[in-house]
Amino acid sequence: MTQIVSDFGFSPLDKVINYEFYDKASETTKAIDLPSDADLKLFVGDLNQLKIIRIDFPSFADGRGFTLAKLVRIRGFKGHLRAKGHIISDQYAMARRSGFDDVEISQDLADRQPEAEWLFRSNWKEYNFQKRVGFNKMLAINL
Repeated sequence: MTQIVSDFGFSPLDKVINYEFYDKASETTKAIDLPSDADLKLFVGDLNQLKIIRIDFPSFADGRGFTLAKLVRIRGFKGHLRAKGHIISDQYAMARRSGFDDVEISQDLADRQPEAEWLFRSNWKEYNFQKRVGFNKMLAINL
C-alpha cells in the first residue's frame, strides 16, 4: 500500500493514475513520471497540458529531485507535483519549498516514520533557516 503525505497527514492513494514515462509522453498524456536525472529537454510538449508530474527519489541522499521540481515550476507548470520514493520526514519541508504538493511513500516507510513525524514538519512556511537567523531583517537593514 502507498501513502500520500500532505500538510494534513497521511492518506491512502485513492485512485490509480496512469503515468507515462516522460520521454514517451504524447499530446493526450495527463501524467508523467520523471526520474531524478531527467533531462527536461526531452519533454517537448507543454508542461501545462499535464495534470500531474511525479518525480522519483531513488534514495533519500539523492537531492536531484528537489532541483528538478524547482525547474519544473520555473518552466511554468501549475499542475500537481508529487515526490515519490525514498524521502524521509526530515526532507518534507524542503520538498514543499521546492514546489511539491505532496509526497508518495511506501507503507514500509510510513510504518517506520509515522504520521506525527511528518505533521511535525507540516508548518514548513513558518519555520525555516532564514526566519530563524533573521535573514529577512538583515536584508532589509542592508538595503
